[in-house]
Amino acid sequence: MALVGQRFLLTIGGNDGKRPLADVWALDTAAKPYEWRKLEPEGEGPPPCMYATASARSDGLLLLCGGRDANSVPLSSAYGLAKHRDGRWEWAIAPGVSPSSRYQHAAVFVNARLHVSGGALGGGRMVEDSSSVAVLDTAAGVWCDTKSVVTTPRTGRYSADAAGGDAAVELTRRCRHAAAAVNDLIFIYGGLRGAAGAAATNLQAGRAPVRYEERTRQTSTESGPDGAVVLGTPVAPPVNGDMYTDISPENAVLQGQRRLSKGVDYLVEASAAEAEAISATLAAVKARQVNGETEHSPDKEQSADSTSSSKHSSLIKPDGVLSNNMTAPPGVRLHHRAVVVAAETGGALGGMVRQLSIDQFENEGRRVSYGTPENATAARKLLDRQMSINSVPKKVIASLLKPRGWKPPVRRQFFLDCNEIADLCDSAERIFSSEPSVLRLKAPVKIFGDLHGQFGDLMRLFDEYGAPSTAGDIAYIDYLFLGDYVDRGQHSLETITLLLALKVEYPQNVHLIRGNHEAADINALFGFRIECIERMGERDGIWTWHRMNRLFNWLPLAALIEKKIICMHGGIGRSINHVEQIENLQRPITMEAGSVVLMDLLWSDPTENDSVEGLRPNARGPGLVTFGPDRVMEFCNNNDLQLIVRAHECVMDGFERFAQGHLITLFSATNYCGTANNAGAILVLGRDLVVVPKLIHPLPPAITSPEASPDHIEDTWMQELNANRPPTPTRGRPQAVANDRGSLAWM
Repeated sequence: MALVGQRFLLTIGGNDGKRPLADVWALDTAAKPYEWRKLEPEGEGPPPCMYATASARSDGLLLLCGGRDANSVPLSSAYGLAKHRDGRWEWAIAPGVSPSSRYQHAAVFVNARLHVSGGALGGGRMVEDSSSVAVLDTAAGVWCDTKSVVTTPRTGRYSADAAGGDAAVELTRRCRHAAAAVNDLIFIYGGLRGAAGAAATNLQAGRAPVRYEERTRQTSTESGPDGAVVLGTPVAPPVNGDMYTDISPENAVLQGQRRLSKGVDYLVEASAAEAEAISATLAAVKARQVNGETEHSPDKEQSADSTSSSKHSSLIKPDGVLSNNMTAPPGVRLHHRAVVVAAETGGALGGMVRQLSIDQFENEGRRVSYGTPENATAARKLLDRQMSINSVPKKVIASLLKPRGWKPPVRRQFFLDCNEIADLCDSAERIFSSEPSVLRLKAPVKIFGDLHGQFGDLMRLFDEYGAPSTAGDIAYIDYLFLGDYVDRGQHSLETITLLLALKVEYPQNVHLIRGNHEAADINALFGFRIECIERMGERDGIWTWHRMNRLFNWLPLAALIEKKIICMHGGIGRSINHVEQIENLQRPITMEAGSVVLMDLLWSDPTENDSVEGLRPNARGPGLVTFGPDRVMEFCNNNDLQLIVRAHECVMDGFERFAQGHLITLFSATNYCGTANNAGAILVLGRDLVVVPKLIHPLPPAITSPEASPDHIEDTWMQELNANRPPTPTRGRPQAVANDRGSLAWM
């Protein structure tokens, strides 16, 4: 039994006293009167089984793992059950092969990883030590063994060899036990134990639970009082919303029971605080309904000089900055912490994951300014080559969507020919032409900023925060990309072809809007045209460049999420006052034929900070402007919106707030052009309209030599291109004289 999507209580399989079952029943906890109804999911489901585990991922995926079939044979299979937005339920076989068959085990999710512990094999036998803990990484689609969970104190490396003598792993050798996850700790409690050929014995209920930490760090293993075993460094509950505090191994044994007590107290206090906050919110809503008020402003009692900001009742504030006597305003909220993935530290699970308070980001306001490009030269005549090749999108996805396994190609030649690219563009163009200029989307949504051909960063983001695939989370959350897919980076072809293939495969879940670099006169100068020629030959490369730019003219121009958040590439500039102005732009549309509305939409920027209001000249070029926080508030009020999400500018932390949180700038490419050393970020908008920034830091530079890197010489064209059009330095950093190229500055 599991609660899916915080709403549907599902029970699957079991037995009726005579035989195992395979039926699925659901109770909708949001609909009264409560009533169980039998589901008939599509797809190939699990066989009749009993003693399996049903575990729900936070985004609504249910995973049925293991069990025992009608012949009392333990099962190793896993099946995912998902609810689609149209109400359909569907089974899918989970990828990979479990390390061992088992039943009467326990399973619990930590983020996207399902941790399976213990289990029985029949005849009094337990699952062997080396497989007593297994991990199904649902984002990567692979099973891991104990190497992914247990660290040895001697080397700090994951090792299955040490598992046999590890007392902690020995204690996970049990069945009919319970498991629960609290943050990144997993607690295992109770159950039965036994050895081969021996009857299982009941564990004493009073003994302390086994627990282990999911994070990948060099840790020590200690035995606590009453047989409690801690795998990994113990972590204290967060204090006042701060980072987790590590407890030294020396104090782990002495303070084990005290930590457990404090941990329980912390959970009780947190639950009480949450209940109090919910009650206060409901009381406030009822009070507004009784008084006939339509909105609530928490700033009514502020001084007169702050009345201009107090009238905007929907200000987006971090969750943790509200005082005790205030309730969070309904609608869109920025989460009080951002998820950060540091540079790769090695190990099976990659880099360290942290959560930082939004207020700990010190680099907000440090954006990169821009110059003016040269006019593009006349393009060659379009080559007319039209051949259709089936299943090109599937080929692209199979070749490129490898969040953990993708490596830059040794040979720069692109793996698609121009006929396959033509087929891909034709399929995508048919979809784009049927979509409106302003997309209407529903939460949850992941939002990506500029990628600029940095395909490795796209794979890192997919790896850390979920990928658009059946092994990932595409059935439960939409993906929205805000433009600037090409230019600057070394793998623009990989980036744009994969996104187009995903759009064709998942047209209702993957959404692309246009950036200012999706225009022929821009990407002829800043790398895409040259990359096409270098990697596909002059004839096919120029044809591909033309065809792609023809497709770009069809891209939608903005997206409206839940009628509360508008997403665009650039901004609102001087001319955009209503969403209808964007909706009225007719596509296909070229940059040259575009109006002031299109130029503002793709090219404008916010002013330097909230203190600079009105309209100012934009350093990008004549006729372009920057817009102040007053314009943002006016636009949001005119359109009953709460948030603008835009890209277009490199910001040091990957995201930046503006206009008291009513506008967020998002940038997803790290260390832009190899010089900015910025982080990359995405925004994850949940069903509750809470916005969570999730970050990755730039990787350290690879140590290579021309002899060890076959593509070193072939890559010099991109290095020379970026040297001729260097990025303007981030705010506060002096610009080197050698990089002062005037109008060829970074776009």
